[in-house]
Amino acid sequence: MSPVRPELLRLAADLAGKGEPFALAVVVRREAASSAQAGDAALVTEDGTFHGWLGGSCTQPTVAREAQQALADGRPRLLSLTPETVPDARPGVEVHPMTCASGGTVDIFVEPVLPAPRLAVFGASPAARAVCRLAKAMGFAVDAVDPGADRAAFPDADRVLAEPPAPAPGRAPRLGLSVVVATMGQRDEEALFSAISLAPSYLGVVASRRRFAAVRQAVAARGVAAAALDRVRSPAGLDIGARTPEEIAVSILAEVVQSRARRAAAPGEEAPAGAARAAESAVDPVCRMTVAVPGARHRAEHAGRTYYFCRAGCRERFLADPSRYAGIPAEATP
Repeated sequence: MSPVRPELLRLAADLAGKGEPFALAVVVRREAASSAQAGDAALVTEDGTFHGWLGGSCTQPTVAREAQQALADGRPRLLSLTPETVPDARPGVEVHPMTCASGGTVDIFVEPVLPAPRLAVFGASPAARAVCRLAKAMGFAVDAVDPGADRAAFPDADRVLAEPPAPAPGRAPRLGLSVVVATMGQRDEEALFSAISLAPSYLGVVASRRRFAAVRQAVAARGVAAAALDRVRSPAGLDIGARTPEEIAVSILAEVVQSRARRAAAPGEEAPAGAARAAESAVDPVCRMTVAVPGARHRAEHAGRTYYFCRAGCRERFLADPSRYAGIPAEATP
């Protein structure tokens, strides 16, 4: 088995330290005559940049594309790049055409490495402190936001800020920033106004319906759009009959988890632009394999449509009898 190259490990440690997402791809199985060896590894960054070696440059486009999709949906996947025309029937294996001239089959496991989800909690109330404690135990990176708060009041928070955190430069965080406003009568309007400006994917306010109606009216008077206010969850949290600060924190974080899971189920909303372009694919009408459209080497026009093929042999079979495959979807799909 090939050892992982030290420079790849250093790059992974550097990216993880900066909180930048990346995917690790490792060869877990190969069949001759692939030049890949078990243990060969590569790292793919969010923009699709490829570092490392997986047995030939012909594997890179497929792995980079699938790695970006893994970063978008947060799910690992097992890829099998093979010259065989009959798709692999192994459960859980995604089959892609092997375009390397040497042939052979190589199985590659792609694992997304994502930064901790971030949660900003406005306020210094008992509920705010309980949310911070529980969120940290759940693996969130937590910002406590309150002009009068100090480290002693929020020992579990990663940062204690007098002002709201700045959005991540250059890109939106995966699945968005979650925000909880638990000021509970202290600077409620200002906190909600600042929280909305962060464009969070989840925003919950700990308040009664009557109190939130008054806060909403005051914030709307400052020019905040009704659509933005409609997305605010108040009272924050799932209705579990919570009463104590700790129970309220459980209900809120359950709602945050639920919101993130729903957004993860539709990753296209927040997928990087590069990932969306790289994800364009089509179905080979002959062998039914998925083919990456950008840079596809084998294609044919028929009846005003473009068909894409994993290899020259499939293209030749199609051209010999196009009507036989007319019912197979051919156009690129995002």
